[in-house]
Amino acid sequence: MRLYSDAFTDQTTIPVKYAMPGAGGQNISIPYRWEGVPQGTQSLALSLIDPHPVANNWIHWLVLNIPASITSLPEGASGNTMPEGSLELTNSFGRIGYGGPQPPAGSGEHPYVATLYALDAASVALAQTATLQQFAETVDSLVLAQATYTGVFER
Repeated sequence: MRLYSDAFTDQTTIPVKYAMPGAGGQNISIPYRWEGVPQGTQSLALSLIDPHPVANNWIHWLVLNIPASITSLPEGASGNTMPEGSLELTNSFGRIGYGGPQPPAGSGEHPYVATLYALDAASVALAQTATLQQFAETVDSLVLAQATYTGVFER
């Protein structure tokens, strides 16, 4: 399985428009595409996490129940054009859906790791306020395959 974005190359800088307003951006959700989803996949999940020590696994986006037939999330999909049936969870900013990069000034380059999970379940029941640990525990037991794609951002 392969995950990628047309907005930037893996391991390169995320364009500023995808960052939070406090970091000079417009908080537009990053577009992602994928291919090679394994046979038997019933739904997909997506996470976007900042594992930098200062950020401490800051949740930027958690999505569950993306239909297996979907092969992309377009730019700005969060809160607008998400696939029917998908569920966006609360991010670490306290809002439902996507929250772009906004690392503390002077804290260096932060990695933003997107992970797409192919799941062996048509839907996953979690509260919109689920923690990253609850998301991980639920998803991990259902994963058929996963792929990552990382962008970086600093200010």
